[in-house]
Amino acid sequence: MLESTRVASWLRDAILDGVREPGSRLIERDLAAEFGVSRVPVRDALKVLEGEGLVELRPRTWAVVRAFTDHDLADLDEVREVVEPLAFRLAAQRHRREGLERLRRALEAEQASAEVEDRVVSRRAAADFHEIVTDLADNMLLSDLMQSIRSRLRWALSQHDDLQHIAEEHVALYEAIRDRDGDRAATLAAAHIESSRVQRTAHVQALQPGSPAAEAASS
Repeated sequence: MLESTRVASWLRDAILDGVREPGSRLIERDLAAEFGVSRVPVRDALKVLEGEGLVELRPRTWAVVRAFTDHDLADLDEVREVVEPLAFRLAAQRHRREGLERLRRALEAEQASAEVEDRVVSRRAAADFHEIVTDLADNMLLSDLMQSIRSRLRWALSQHDDLQHIAEEHVALYEAIRDRDGDRAATLAAAHIESSRVQRTAHVQALQPGSPAAEAASS
């Protein structure tokens, strides 16, 4: 693996898992020392993440983790409302046995981690579930479109606290795909996007200063 790819992968996970919070600085010199590489692969990695919408480059030798605005997320939701029901419909119609097995494994990983409240693993598995569905849809243009918003979508999917609820919705979606019921899969996908929006709003509100969750986290 190229050094820049390795650095980009690590930083991407750190941002999406909440280790590197929005607004935090990413300084080339410090990252190079942390990874034991020169500044060149760090600089290249930051450019990759800028293209994915996760960081904003600053003059000279640093960047900041992007803070997504309400407008950014509304734009993403509008795109999801169009492409995800299609992806789930096509996945129901076109999936093969090995692809469905991959989807089942991702769902089981999500359920198991949700039960023990492992937020990082559960959220990653939830994002994997959506990406596998895109693979099952077997549409290259759709795959290219979803790839262009992959990191933004993963970030949005991580903004929830009710792990069990999301896992339960994924169970219903999996069953629709398994049953090759495209109409049901598309309908459930549209409802899932709205549910995700509600969950994300609740997550943001819970982190506001003065909320019980924020006070518990700071104590």
